[in-house]
Amino acid sequence: MRHQGQEHGPGHEHEHGHGRGGHAGHTHGVSVDADRRWLAIALSLIAAFMAVEVVIGVVAQSLALISDAAHMLTDAVSIVLALIAMRLAARPARGGYTYGLKRAEILSAQANGLSLLLLGAWLAYEAVHRLIDPPAVEGGLVLGTALAGIAVNVAAAWCISKANRTSLNVEGAYQHILNDLFAFIGTAVAGLVVVLTGFARADGIATLVVVALMFKAGYGLLRESGRIFLEAAPVNVDPDALGDQLVAEPAVVEVHDLHVWQITSGQAALSAHILVEPGGDCHAVRRDLEELLRRDYGITHTTLQVDHTAAPVLQLTLPGDRDLLATDAAAHCEDAHGPVHRDVPHEH
Repeated sequence: MRHQGQEHGPGHEHEHGHGRGGHAGHTHGVSVDADRRWLAIALSLIAAFMAVEVVIGVVAQSLALISDAAHMLTDAVSIVLALIAMRLAARPARGGYTYGLKRAEILSAQANGLSLLLLGAWLAYEAVHRLIDPPAVEGGLVLGTALAGIAVNVAAAWCISKANRTSLNVEGAYQHILNDLFAFIGTAVAGLVVVLTGFARADGIATLVVVALMFKAGYGLLRESGRIFLEAAPVNVDPDALGDQLVAEPAVVEVHDLHVWQITSGQAALSAHILVEPGGDCHAVRRDLEELLRRDYGITHTTLQVDHTAAPVLQLTLPGDRDLLATDAAAHCEDAHGPVHRDVPHEH
């Protein structure tokens, strides 16, 4: 099978290989339709209980219950965003969107993270206010509603856990539900304390505990989605070590313009310019490097430009001589950038 971009026939000095790989690295363990079904079930559970909880929270004058209801609203919004993003991401690539709309899922994850932080800030303010001037709280209503909320959130979290959580989009919705579950546990404890001791400030304290969990989850989602938008390498890939591994392969003389990034969560891509020793088999080198990337890093979406070097490179360099190597790389690339990895011969 020929790869797009290869030059055919004898007499061609430069060969370019584009390894598309298979789709095995892009598929989920659970189908997208199944993911949507589980998310829709969770959404139905949350929306129904949220309406009941708002009424009870107002009657019981419990900020913890009202905050849980507000958090459930963001849960519902996060699932709706996830469902919309999944539909957009499934659209085929066309026009100017050469990757399709796969990063709609990352936009959804950022929205989920930001909503957790903003809601947490508001709840923290209200909780501090209630610690200073606590209202009378109906502990019995708070305890009963919180216990029911725990059951609903366990069911919703289980539904979302059945979907593909390697997607930051689905993980964002899952973090919302999980935080809401912890919130209900805290609210149940606060309700029990109010019933047994009459200590109304327990309601505000439980809210602050939930706020801390919301900040942690929201920051995590923003950090991970931000890495994808900034084209950072996947967290489990060290580009410098990867470049050194590629250049250590037989017949490879130099690797530069190495880029590795994520198209969306769970879908890494890589491109690089590879220089092969004179007389080396560029096609064989490309195939070997693609197999290495697939086997060791799970990267199947690769674009490798493979060329012969003009002459053997006989130059003694130290490990830190990146600037000198980058200057040499400019001879092959008009705008070479990033570190250059070279198989430097050693004198014995």
